[in-house]
Amino acid sequence: MKIAVYPGSFDPVTFGHIDVLERATEIFDKVIITVAKNSSKQPIFTTGERVALLTEAVAGNNKTEIDTFEGLIVDYARRKNAVALVRGLRAMSDFEYEFQMALMNRKLASEIATVFLMPNEKFTYLNSSIVRELARHRTSVADFVPDNVRRALEERFGAPHPDRQ
Repeated sequence: MKIAVYPGSFDPVTFGHIDVLERATEIFDKVIITVAKNSSKQPIFTTGERVALLTEAVAGNNKTEIDTFEGLIVDYARRKNAVALVRGLRAMSDFEYEFQMALMNRKLASEIATVFLMPNEKFTYLNSSIVRELARHRTSVADFVPDNVRRALEERFGAPHPDRQ
């Protein structure tokens, strides 16, 4: 069984993340989506909330598993017997950072490949930071996130202003 790990903060999960996940499940037998516990970031959702939101968002995809991790992703991937790490690339601005991380991960664990997947072009501008900012300003995020995530954002920040539907 070929297992891949798809790490990220997923704060919150977007349609872009889900698109990359769906592409990954076409390649691998199982994809473990793992939510990073990163003390240097200030997420809007707790780790548990992000796991719950992801679990609901990908329900029905029997080739996925949701988990959390701390530390080096290559150590986690080894424990899970993964053959690859999945990373999404939206634009050239993502490439430099992701390329550096892939090279470092290869140095630390040469047996684990990094697979870069591009989301559908309609999601190339989309990221969690933009979604959080829109939600903070009470602008509809319905086009960018699953319904369960939209509802959670509205509970956190309030419903969109009527003129921002």
